[in-house]
Amino acid sequence: QVQLVESGGGLVQAGGSLRLSCAASGRTFSSGAMGWFRQAPGKEREFVAAINWRGGSTSYADSVKGRFTISGDNAKNTVNLQMNSLKPEDAAVYYCGLNPNGIRVMSRAFYAYWGQGTQVTVSS
Repeated sequence: QVQLVESGGGLVQAGGSLRLSCAASGRTFSSGAMGWFRQAPGKEREFVAAINWRGGSTSYADSVKGRFTISGDNAKNTVNLQMNSLKPEDAAVYYCGLNPNGIRVMSRAFYAYWGQGTQVTVSS
């Protein structure tokens, strides 16, 4: 089985930065992808960013482009999300996910494993 553990959430003022980390243990997927999604109260879980282990390509939601950066280490099964210039609308529970086949990385339906989530709060 695969377990994902997120860390790094917290409270930050608007304009500030946070760095989220996720570590996966168990089975590895060298041709998969890892991504971050977020869910605010009363809203659907939405895509934030993903990194595909095949080639290292990255994908971002339009709302975070230029502010968030995803990085990772396939060998260590870790992924990070550097979040800069945070806005109140970025506040949510952030979930790390693992997409075993590395396809349709923006769609949560293709993620087989999820972490428990970490809370990000942005004060205005």
